[in-house]
Amino acid sequence: MSDTLLQQLNKILPVERIKARLIDRYAFASDASHFYMVPEVVVQPVSVEEIQKLFLLSQQTKVPMTFRAAGTSLCGQSITNGILVDVSRHWRNISVEENGASVRVQPAMIGDYVNRVLKKFGKKIGPDPASINAAMMGGILGNNSSGMCCGVQYNSYHTLKHISFVLPNGQIFNTETPDEHTRFEREAAPIFSALATMRQEILDNPTLYEKIRRKYKTKNTTGYSINAFIDYEHPLDILAHLLIGSEGTLGFISEAVMHTLPDLPHKLTGLLYFDSPQTACASIFALKNTGAAALEFMDRKSLRSIENVIGVPYQIKNLKENGSAILTEYQAATEKELIDLYDAALPEINKLPLLHSPEFTKNADEQALLWKVRKGLYPSIAVARKSGTSMMSEDIAFPVERLGEAVVDVQKLFDKYNYPEGIVFGHAKDGNLHFLISQRFDSQAEIERFEAFNDALFDLVLNKYDGALKAEHGTGRAVSPYVEAEWGAEAYAIMRRLKKLLDPDNLLNPDIIITEDKNVHLQNFKINPTVEPEVDKCVECGFCERRCPSRDYTLTPRERIRIRRALKILETNGETAKHAQLTKEFQFDGLDTCAVDGMCATDCPVDINTGELVKRLRRENHSIAANKRALFLAKNFSLLENSARISLKAGHSFNSLFGENFMHNFTGTIRKVVPNFPLWSNQLRITNYELRIKNELRIDNLETKNNVTIPTQPSTINYQPSTIIYFPSCISRMMNGEILNTFKNVCRKAGVNLILPEKINGTCCGQIFSSKGFTEAYRH
Repeated sequence: MSDTLLQQLNKILPVERIKARLIDRYAFASDASHFYMVPEVVVQPVSVEEIQKLFLLSQQTKVPMTFRAAGTSLCGQSITNGILVDVSRHWRNISVEENGASVRVQPAMIGDYVNRVLKKFGKKIGPDPASINAAMMGGILGNNSSGMCCGVQYNSYHTLKHISFVLPNGQIFNTETPDEHTRFEREAAPIFSALATMRQEILDNPTLYEKIRRKYKTKNTTGYSINAFIDYEHPLDILAHLLIGSEGTLGFISEAVMHTLPDLPHKLTGLLYFDSPQTACASIFALKNTGAAALEFMDRKSLRSIENVIGVPYQIKNLKENGSAILTEYQAATEKELIDLYDAALPEINKLPLLHSPEFTKNADEQALLWKVRKGLYPSIAVARKSGTSMMSEDIAFPVERLGEAVVDVQKLFDKYNYPEGIVFGHAKDGNLHFLISQRFDSQAEIERFEAFNDALFDLVLNKYDGALKAEHGTGRAVSPYVEAEWGAEAYAIMRRLKKLLDPDNLLNPDIIITEDKNVHLQNFKINPTVEPEVDKCVECGFCERRCPSRDYTLTPRERIRIRRALKILETNGETAKHAQLTKEFQFDGLDTCAVDGMCATDCPVDINTGELVKRLRRENHSIAANKRALFLAKNFSLLENSARISLKAGHSFNSLFGENFMHNFTGTIRKVVPNFPLWSNQLRITNYELRIKNELRIDNLETKNNVTIPTQPSTINYQPSTIIYFPSCISRMMNGEILNTFKNVCRKAGVNLILPEKINGTCCGQIFSSKGFTEAYRH
């Protein structure tokens, strides 16, 4: 990064929110897509005023700028080689309004959390993408997300109520404010007039008008949401809806108010089996007319990838080679309404050419398993892919009545271009298919194969079926060269004028949606070298990040894996200076600050425990002397425990003598010289744990073996359900005796007898040694 740019940024943001180190830049170099671009700098604004200043800086320096929320995008629309504006660590406000009828959100709110907040009102947001547990509202709005049940009617575009946004010229507008429409006409006159002119041109062109209306009757996120020109009259309302699905190329959405939907609590879920994709998809129209909320198609290859999962229906494994299934779900507000809905649907279902009688369940666990089958397709293929390949998940849309034919054609392309692992599944109710393939990008031959496959696929979608190249993932750089081919010259010309109107210098997320480079989809590929098992499995989806304790401090699990890959690439390319610098920075950000709690694995679709990876790396980094010191402390743990208590008492004594902030300031000064030195917190308190434990009921007849206290005569202890043996952790004993008091009070109120081992001081469960990678000390 140039010194000039850094100096300008320092005038806008505090230094801690300007991420210019090598490790910061590599940590944000990719999203969930197969693209990779190292940003010049990463910045983290917290206000619209800072956003305005960043827009101005980008225009003054001619450095492009891209906004990013969760980075779960699959088409490369949240990466850049310029200024990356990360809004994921702030912008997290949420407010439920009108008793749940609407919800106000900022861009860093995770979609699933919004639904959790709405659940007590019996509501949910309309968009339900498969990534909702990780995707943030900025991306959900920016990509016009939909999902499994919302179809077209309840996507982000159609459930938007109000929006606040910042334009590249620095102007701020809020459609919720009563006089804002008048102010927009007055203060943004050129934009107002140009949008009004574009709208009139579309209204005066019946062919174009009908094309727009027809294409948005099905899922379509290719290009801009130009249906806004015929859905709305006032230019401010048109612009507000053009921003939905604009992928951060027209402005910044700072806040949105969304209409909510009823979260129907009663559901019936089942799998319907067919002998072929054609037969299955030919049944979609009839099933849709029965009122099904979800119709998820899965081909035989996709089902084969999960047929051995414990608990899945036996019919899956017994399906013949070309068999297919549709996950079908009915939803209702009351049980009676659900039964009536199903009773009306069952005669129509029985008319279908099913391989087995329909079986539906109301059991929540069984329903969860069926949805796990559907959602497990992505990880099952991802785990099976070869080391060094990238996982590609794309989506396309076909006319529902031709869906079966289209599935077969896509499968033929897999065979023709040698993608034997390719699977097809998707939201069949909306004619929306997803497919998964694994792809290498480390040779020209592989890139040419990928290019030929793309050309053939897009020709199939556009020319044979008149479908949509992107149904819900957004255009990104993956499809931007093909936008004109899908929409035609007239519609594309309006999109180009729109981009030029709002971003005349083409600095806001360039090459996304509108591009002059027809090969942009064949550049900046993500290379996934073979590193180690945990790293090689990762598809960089970002699902793990919300669980990570260090996500707002240093790195997330995905970023740790991304840095491991970057190190391998730098080593392979002989870039020794960068490799040395990145290795040095990774020590603290990647290794020292990982909590190694393994919570990342709970949301990882491919079951990666980055904590275990970090533990192993820590073990490998320890010297013989360090391992010996750790083992000594484990064998003499009472020394460590007593030292901690003495240090706490000494610290409080110094604070009493020299002021309550003395220790905080003193350790802070040392920390400037020794970065890893512990910082005193005024929340630390003196514990009288040793005095308290002597007043507790103890187990008689105890002896100590290997520092573990055990009863010598178990039969003499009355093990009743109302008796608990409590082993307070060493951290509790050393640093906060209040935990013990609280637990004692709870047990007393609950009528539970609390037993404390007598010889507990000096013992440890070993977690502190395990987490730091000291294996021998942990075993002891």
